[in-house]
Amino acid sequence: MSDALKGHVLVVDDDPALLKVLGALLTQAGLTPHPASSAKDALALLARRPIDVVLSDVRMPGMSGMELLAEVGRGWPDVPVLLMTAHGTVPLAVEAMKAGAADFVLKPFDREELLFTLKKALLQASHTPEPARAGGKALDGLLMGSSRAMTEVKALLVKAAQGTATVLLRGESGTGKELAARALHEGSPRRAGPFVKLHCAALPDTLLESELFGYEKGAFTGAATRKPGRVELAHGGTLFLDEIGDVSPAVQVKLLRVLQEREFERLGGTQTVKVDVRFVAATHQALEDGVRRGTFREDLFYRLNVVPLWLPTLRERPEDIALLARHFLDVHARTNGRPPFSLSDDGLRALQAQPWPGNVRQLQNFLERLVVLSDGPVLTGADVARELSRQPGIAPPPVAAPLPPSDSVTLESRRKDVEKEALVDALKRAGDNRTLAARLLGVSRRTLYNKLEEHGLS
Repeated sequence: MSDALKGHVLVVDDDPALLKVLGALLTQAGLTPHPASSAKDALALLARRPIDVVLSDVRMPGMSGMELLAEVGRGWPDVPVLLMTAHGTVPLAVEAMKAGAADFVLKPFDREELLFTLKKALLQASHTPEPARAGGKALDGLLMGSSRAMTEVKALLVKAAQGTATVLLRGESGTGKELAARALHEGSPRRAGPFVKLHCAALPDTLLESELFGYEKGAFTGAATRKPGRVELAHGGTLFLDEIGDVSPAVQVKLLRVLQEREFERLGGTQTVKVDVRFVAATHQALEDGVRRGTFREDLFYRLNVVPLWLPTLRERPEDIALLARHFLDVHARTNGRPPFSLSDDGLRALQAQPWPGNVRQLQNFLERLVVLSDGPVLTGADVARELSRQPGIAPPPVAAPLPPSDSVTLESRRKDVEKEALVDALKRAGDNRTLAARLLGVSRRTLYNKLEEHGLS
């Protein structure tokens, strides 16, 4: 591969020879391998240090690769998992993707194909916002609510689920579009089929096209075997295309054909593949503006916008905050090993008074910080105010020492000083637990490590 790769890869296999070979291959490519001979060892290593991608065999004694996938999803939902198998079939791929695997690799694998797959996983992980990778149980509350706005949305979801028409989910980030897509699938006659998702903004055009449509052996350097794409893997089920507004015009043309004809060709192939797939797309963008600017095809917009469904913002349904808060406090108390928490009346009023521009996901992350950093068991308005004051952009300006002469102060130097102070404070409050510090700062672990290195705190 021409592009140098960087990242920490946890390699899990019970074959010591294969671990050695993979370690040398990944090191040569610029990656840092961390070998583990069992799933149990892998989980212990994940608890000790930051990992960017897990590469695991499927068939191992004790805990299998599929079981490891489930454990990683529960404990480290932001870490993508790739599965290796000598028994690779499309049904196994479907099972793995439904269970949350980022991708799969067939044994014996080609060096370029393996690195190509790792590159895709690293790219997607680095471009996916942290809240969007929250675990399944934490997502359960995103469509909670008895407000009029949520009642109307749920009624529309029930109606739309019964058909096969394409649905376009719209609304601000953090309003629960992915969960709405999953609800459409689970409430439809296709519920027994696969639910396959793809974040369109996470991958460049070349990788996005191969992810969507798959490729034939020899289609490009690294394509050592035929590999099905997400459209093919979703046959008989639902394909969820998140952030559809970020798809390039070239890929839009190919998507339009699939939506119209339910057929496509794999990359590098000539055989037409027919599929039975229900499409659900999502965007926070105004696609109509893209149509007017000429960056989004008008015919594709109308194909996607058959059943438009808007997800309400949290500020449009403040009466749902009480229910959401109780749910998230319960979830985060259990997952963080804390006793149960409750919310006082003034604490609830303080939450309801906030605009929550990040919607339910911002509220979810804020409540996790409260659970981790508060003594409890009752969270008051003072607790809410304390944590709000620590959030960037919300905190009142601290009383500053006299500034040096203006010609020696730059905006960049002030920014760096404030950023370093925030990093030191987060590490102190998190007891030097860097995963927790990243959560407190609202950034990914990768961003935290980069910032620590930049400020000499690593």
